[in-house]
Amino acid sequence: MTMQPGDELAGVERTVTQAQVEAYADAAGDHNPIHLDAEFAAKTPFGRRIAHGMLTLAMVSEMLTSAYPDNWASGGRLKVRFRAPVFPGETVHVSGEVKKVTDTGGVQTTEITVNVKKDDGEDVITGQAFVQIN
Repeated sequence: MTMQPGDELAGVERTVTQAQVEAYADAAGDHNPIHLDAEFAAKTPFGRRIAHGMLTLAMVSEMLTSAYPDNWASGGRLKVRFRAPVFPGETVHVSGEVKKVTDTGGVQTTEITVNVKKDDGEDVITGQAFVQIN
């Protein structure tokens, strides 16, 4: 299926848990106390533990993999900005909208605006994804 500008990708909604943060820390080898130690995190500007940014970004990849199962892993790239932390217990909503489709030499590139928001509408991640389809 070829998507056109204005088409929306099927979104992803997830509630981030402390157990997920701990599992991600083990998988990634990132045991920064801001993610794991409540006492340490309470003394930071955030005031509590935060999820890894890459854990949240993985949800964007999940959405893109669903939309482009054969092409995201082999021809996808992201350009994003992290805007706000996600705290365990918060729900995030991942969305994507096709902005542009170009064809160069038989290779189609789809540009998608991606966004992760909290329940209150605060942006967590904003940016673009690019998927090449041969």
